[in-house]
Order: sequence, then structure tokens, then C-alpha cells
Amino acid sequence: EVQLQASGGGLVPAGGSLKLSCKVSGFTMDDYGIGWFRQAPGKEREGVSCIMRDDGTTNYGDSVKGRFTISRDKNAVYLQMNHLKPEDTGVYLCAARYGDGGRFEWWGQGTLVTVSS
Repeated sequence: EVQLQASGGGLVPAGGSLKLSCKVSGFTMDDYGIGWFRQAPGKEREGVSCIMRDDGTTNYGDSVKGRFTISRDKNAVYLQMNHLKPEDTGVYLCAARYGDGGRFEWWGQGTLVTVSS
């Protein structure tokens, strides 16, 4: 069974940093691409970053480029978030898809990030 568990959220002042973790089980990282998404109150879910299954190529949303870094090891995917802004506040979720295209089908529960101004 494919499972993802996000953690690492919290309250941080603007300009601070947090590192989120997405622990995965039930599949091998070699076969699945992983993405981070966020949802702020009253807003649609937004893609933050993703990492491809085969060569580890990474992609970032325009609003986080240069501030966030996605990485992975055998059992987890991480999102290092630096220079946080109040607009980064939201519930962060990780998701998996088989291969590197198509929809993300497996979702973990979210972890709340709150950036104070």
C-alpha cells in the first residue's frame, strides 16, 4: 500500500526556515515522482515543487524558486524552505504518482506551516 506522511510544519517568523519531510512507504522512489503542494485558506491548491523519479530532476513554482529546495533519499522526500514569507502560510501536502507524468494519485495528510509577519 502506497503511503505518504508529511511532517515538520510549525510557526515561524518571516525570514525564517523550516524543513518538511515526507516519509514514504509501500513503493520504491525509483518508480514514483513526488510532489509538494500547499493550500492556503480560501485559495486553490498550488503546486510547490516536484522531483522526478528517474534522474531526480526538480521543478519549482515561480513563487518559491530560489527559496525552496526539494531533495530525496531512499525513504523520504524533503522540502527545505528558506526566507519564508507570510504568503507561504498553508497546509503542505506531499503526493506521489507512478512515473513522471500524469496526475498525483496518492496523497499524504498535510502539515501546517504558519509564517508570521
